[in-house]
Amino acid sequence: MLKWLKLSHVAHTAHLRPHEHTSYVPLGILLLVVGLSLIAYTAAASSPGPEAGSIGLTGTVPAVPPTVAAIITSPKDQQHFNTSPVTYSGTCPANTLVEMYKNDIFAGSVNCTSKGTFSVDIDLLFGENKIIARVYDVLNQAGPDSAPITNFYDVLPAQSGALTPIDFGGTQLLLNTDAVFRGSFPGQELSVPIDVLGGTPPYAVNIQWGDSNNKVVPRNSNDTFNAGHTYAKPGTYQISIQATDAAGRVAFITVASIINGQPSATGTGSTSTPASTTNELLVLWPLYTSAIGILGSFWLGERREKQILRKRGLLLPTKPA
Repeated sequence: MLKWLKLSHVAHTAHLRPHEHTSYVPLGILLLVVGLSLIAYTAAASSPGPEAGSIGLTGTVPAVPPTVAAIITSPKDQQHFNTSPVTYSGTCPANTLVEMYKNDIFAGSVNCTSKGTFSVDIDLLFGENKIIARVYDVLNQAGPDSAPITNFYDVLPAQSGALTPIDFGGTQLLLNTDAVFRGSFPGQELSVPIDVLGGTPPYAVNIQWGDSNNKVVPRNSNDTFNAGHTYAKPGTYQISIQATDAAGRVAFITVASIINGQPSATGTGSTSTPASTTNELLVLWPLYTSAIGILGSFWLGERREKQILRKRGLLLPTKPA
């Protein structure tokens, strides 16, 4: 059966053929790169930036104050009006703050646009008003005053008269507040001090915050009071304040409010809290040291195996290439 099948005996020497060893050099380089990256990550995690509840320090570098003055282009000098407020507009150094003054009394503020223009409503005083615009940079450094213009608020004969120092207890109703509000953040309440001057109590003060919210504050006297508001988003807002007294007189003022930006708690990027970073390091370092241990064990085991086989004459020498 199966006579056509022929078996041949092959001599066997009982020696093991030489074999290729594991490529330890590339693996060692890979572990070195991973180790350096892990060290850098650990160093960065050990010195995080300011966190909630920590104290952060900021500084400002002195800069040259604005050198170009604003220019009032409308209305014209010597123009008369029988209604108030009046819209004033003109040109200014881009991205500065423009503060308006009437007879050296603060009258309102607005941010200069990126195109170098401004527009703001001013509640005029009875009679003659000397109007100037003054620019300020982000460090609150004042630039030169604009060329003044003179406008007149014509009122009834019984109320008019020669230009005299303002009588804050007189018949005209006036409002006053700070020129600009800086440094607040979204979610933090902004406090605005408001002075109601003159007029006849009681008063109703309507505050438009510039973010589609308003607040009406009744007042029985013209003492200074504070109105608070919390903005939801960073940005520049115009706060418009209007007061009405018992005699129907109306006063108006508008000021700029600058709400600073802050990092979002739910941004699109991936951020790690200090606790999660610590947990990551507690996992990564043991894994890394285990990988080094496993690689070292294989290397030592292979060397020992070759030494034993050579001593027993079971491993053929590697043939030269």
